[in-house]
This record gives sequence, structure tokens and C-alpha cells, in this order.
Amino acid sequence: MRMLAATLFSLTVPLLAHAQTGAGMLVYRFDQVNRTVTVSTAGAEARTVSAGTRANSGDRVHTGWFSSALLADEQHRATFELFARTDVVLASNAPGVILTLERGKLEAIFDKITGTEPRIVQTPGALLAVRGTAYLVEVDSKGETTLDVYEGTVEVSSPLKPQPFLVHAGESSDFGPQRPPVVLPTPRERMRPDARKGGDRAQGGDHGPGGGNDHGGQPGHGGPNDPGRHGGNPQPGHGGGPQPPPPPPPGKPPGRN
Repeated sequence: MRMLAATLFSLTVPLLAHAQTGAGMLVYRFDQVNRTVTVSTAGAEARTVSAGTRANSGDRVHTGWFSSALLADEQHRATFELFARTDVVLASNAPGVILTLERGKLEAIFDKITGTEPRIVQTPGALLAVRGTAYLVEVDSKGETTLDVYEGTVEVSSPLKPQPFLVHAGESSDFGPQRPPVVLPTPRERMRPDARKGGDRAQGGDHGPGGGNDHGGQPGHGGPNDPGRHGGNPQPGHGGGPQPPPPPPPGKPPGRN
């Protein structure tokens, strides 16, 4: 009986270990590939990928010059747009990390989900945790990082800060391996095009030059260059100033009764 129990135990342990490894393995899918994108797996040569190719935890992805890729992680409802000359590692040994950005630029879009499972992107200087969020993050060759948040909120955890802090939509954060994060409003030139248009509308940009209303000094709308309408320059015959005397009756010399 003891021998049977020992045999069953020896068979069960490897199966459980295999099941745990499989459960922890994340699968990613390349939805779009532009030009040259490669995936490297430990112990194997890099291979060129195309739309529909799948990659796993631990794989390293590289985009070449003028290349890009759209990478989906269905389990975490996340999509990553990798720009040219970007290096990422899929998943990580750190809990909750689903992608590590080593160099380059990516845009991350996370759908809103229920539950408490973390969804984290790792950079050289900090961890970026999200829920329903869209943001752009860029890392240079020295590990200096720029984060622009488009939608939602990103929680940034840096070893140089005692507590995590939040970066909201319309805000940016700069940090590095030796430089603590700071939060500032996103510069206008780095905003999404639709956000820039929204700012223009808030300043009256949809009402044309002259600003603020439909009669902003344009010809034909009652501005100073619009003769005879809505307070323009007074014109003869329109009641805007002194009228000329009427012509004399026919047959009478002027000035004589």
C-alpha cells in the first residue's frame, strides 16, 4: 500500500508542475505586421513573423527600421502597437508583468475588465499598472522613459519613489533608472489628434477667425468690413448718417422760389 501511494505521488508531482507551467504561459498573437518583425525564443534562432503568428511568454520581439506590429494578449484584453526599432520581452518572472519594454516605443490599449488581476508593463525605470487605459510609452537607449496617458489612469511604481502614484488622462511622466518620475500636463504636440481638436473647440476654434460667435468680423456677417448690415459702416440711403438734400423741382433755378 505504501509503495502504491509512493508511486502515485511520484506520478502526480510532475503532472501538477506541468499544469502550473501551462497555466502561467501567456500566448500572444500578431494581428498586423509591417515589414520586418522577428521573434527570438531562448535557445533558437530569431524567426520572421507575419500576421497570425503566435508567440509565448519569454519570447523577445524586435521591430526593424520602418517596421511595426500589432500584438494582442487576449487573456488580459490588451493590445500593443510596436513602433519601429523596438525591443520587448513577452511576460516576465515578475508577478503581473505581461510585457517588458527594453527600448523603443509602443502604444498600449487595455479594455476594462472586472477582477483584481494586475496588468503591468515593465520599463527600465518603473512598473506601469492599468485597468481600462490607453497610453504611449517610449524608452531610449539609456532607459530614459516618457509616458503619455490618453485615457484612464496609470499607476506608476518606481524604486526611487516611496509610494506608487497615478498619472491620469492628459498627463505625462518622465523618469529613468536613476531619475525619479515627475508628472506634468501632456505637451500639445504629443496629444492625440482628436484631443488637440477638442482643445481647439474649447477655445472657439470652430467659429472661424474673429472667435466666439458666428459673426466674427467676416465679410457678409456684420463685421466692420460688411457695409450696411448689422452695424457696419453707414452707407447713403440706409439711415446710417446725414442724408443729401433732394434735387430741385424741374424748371426752377436752384435757390429761387
